Amino acid sequence: MNKILKGMRVVEGSAFVAVPLAGMTLAQMGAEVIRFDRLEGGLDFGRWPLAPDGQSLFWAGLNKGKKSVGVNMRSREGRELISRIITAPGPDAGMFLTNLRVRGWMDYATLSKRRSDLVMVSLLGDREGRPQVDYTVNPSIGVPHMTGPEGHEDPVASALPTWDLIAGNLAVSSLLAAERHRLRHGAGQEVVLTLKDVAAATMAHLGMVGDVHLNNNERGKSGNALYGAYGQDFVCACGGRVMVIGLTQRQWEGLVKATGTNDQMTMLAKRHKVDMSDEGVRWTLRHEITTILAPWFAERRIEDFAGDFNAMGLTWSVFRSTREAVQEDPDFGEANPMFSMTEQPGMGRFPVPGHPAEFGSHGRVRPTPAPALGAHTEEVLGDVARMSDTEISKLFDDGIVASPDYRKKSAA
Repeated sequence: MNKILKGMRVVEGSAFVAVPLAGMTLAQMGAEVIRFDRLEGGLDFGRWPLAPDGQSLFWAGLNKGKKSVGVNMRSREGRELISRIITAPGPDAGMFLTNLRVRGWMDYATLSKRRSDLVMVSLLGDREGRPQVDYTVNPSIGVPHMTGPEGHEDPVASALPTWDLIAGNLAVSSLLAAERHRLRHGAGQEVVLTLKDVAAATMAHLGMVGDVHLNNNERGKSGNALYGAYGQDFVCACGGRVMVIGLTQRQWEGLVKATGTNDQMTMLAKRHKVDMSDEGVRWTLRHEITTILAPWFAERRIEDFAGDFNAMGLTWSVFRSTREAVQEDPDFGEANPMFSMTEQPGMGRFPVPGHPAEFGSHGRVRPTPAPALGAHTEEVLGDVARMSDTEISKLFDDGIVASPDYRKKSAA
């Protein structure tokens, strides 16, 4: 966390990955981010993985540094409160992030009547207004048909919600661009993104759409091979698996030199009458290249060549499980200045990351844990909605808003 956006206030109404990620990213750059939820928690409040006490590590991970307000969103009074918080005055306020498609009281047309310079970033499923998540968008655009081992007929979905992650960061850049426009011209606006458009645009940026139109190509599965150049995984004598990359000429020459296979690669090029400096040639001949390299790795343990590979500046890595990565890789601990051992209330102490970027003008600050649901309700009602203590007390008494102990009392 740093303070480069200190003074900015953003209100977030969200669920799942993309918009919570956007809000957290802004919070970790110093913005005051207020997330509102239903009294019992939003749709993602209990999402896996869970901590030993049953709380959501997912929710805690995507809500670091935010303020939390719990509101009865079904009530007229609760909706009025949310509207007041979103459109509260202030030159650095009036910014709203959401993927909750609510027509009427929480749409841009209605909210902008209360604050004409409102900046609202809305993430939808697709252009037709249909709901989508990463796990429905990804199959529809063809990626699972190019994922998995060669010869495997069935599509393979990704464990990583790629389009959500890209959409979340696009929501951040879109909000900051709209806020800059407001600073220069005094005008607010609604910015609309859709998850499927984010995916389609990314596919086109990577040349995949043009490849179909111009070449009528259908990219198939290639296992762990690096498409279009050379990169492959190998099993070593110790049973471990490594990934080695020969994308650039420097990477390729280093790999050949380290494995002592220059003569064999030269003979391979002569046999096919090709230039191995062409990365496309290396892709075409990837199976024969792998046949040459595989015995070298099969005869050696990873520790036998790791030092030499690193000294030569090769591009390579070891395959690890998530547990192995967290336990063995110093980048997942306090050796990395992005991480700090942090106490998440009720869960325990574990490494928590701040913002990945290091700004020259602002030093790193320790990451702030996610709040308990509703922890800042009273503070936000007083400071943002400008309500008196008497008004706030009545809202608590009437069950319109709740403090963090609401769920405990309800459970009891």
